[in-house]
Amino acid sequence: MSGGQNEVQATFWLVDAPTSLVQLSETQPDGVGLGTFDGNGSPSVYRKPVAANRSQTFIADAHEVSSRTFLAHIRHATAGEPTIENTHPFEQHGRLFAHNGVLGDLPALRERLGAHAELVKGSTDSELYFTLMTKRIEEHDGDVIAGITHAAREIAAEISLYSLNMLLTTATDIWALRYPDTNELWILERSIAALGGPDGGFDQRSASGITRVFSGQLSIRPATVIASQPMDTNPLWRLLEPGELIHVDPELRVTSTIAVPDPPANMLELTAQEAVAQEEAS
Repeated sequence: MSGGQNEVQATFWLVDAPTSLVQLSETQPDGVGLGTFDGNGSPSVYRKPVAANRSQTFIADAHEVSSRTFLAHIRHATAGEPTIENTHPFEQHGRLFAHNGVLGDLPALRERLGAHAELVKGSTDSELYFTLMTKRIEEHDGDVIAGITHAAREIAAEISLYSLNMLLTTATDIWALRYPDTNELWILERSIAALGGPDGGFDQRSASGITRVFSGQLSIRPATVIASQPMDTNPLWRLLEPGELIHVDPELRVTSTIAVPDPPANMLELTAQEAVAQEEAS
């Protein structure tokens, strides 16, 4: 999520939303992580390889942390053991990254990293994906969109995959990719014009009518949220198109491009249980 020029309280989105990280953790038992940035733009990452409903520290952090951008993730392990090193979000060169998907051919993927393999601390497909992205960004002279596009197209054409859905954040910007259509990724843009009215406030109930959600701070401030599922009943949630790459800049301007137009060359097959876990990851 990005609050643009404003720091945003994370309470609503992490804990109080109808589809919250705590609720999702019932089927995502392998780890939780929360990444934020301080006033100087330095990243801070809390990671714990347990379910969110067993992590009181994580829940307390979610209530109290503020940041212009933040990245939260609950992990269902498909590659790599449930360790701190394998828990999202990952940090490289001041950027935070989380992935919702599965990649195959990990030795072939690692070979592409060259000297950048030194950045890899764990054993997950996600961290290899992130490291390839970091390498391609550097090769494109720091152009993040070009680097993401290069890495995603390369994997889509040459590495087996189930999903490349990912979020990448700095202290000021967010990038999000949905590819292909196997997992969903949603965006909610709350502009000044949308605030203050009965449909724009953050005093709502879930679709079931049981859970009430409230955020006084976000009822008067714009914000952009990207999540694997809509986190409330706001009709402004939009499902990203397959291959769509979103950039949210420091002014909350959202730009979109179809970064990966072609279908994957080699799709992985998942079990029914694995597929459900993918759909529920955040």
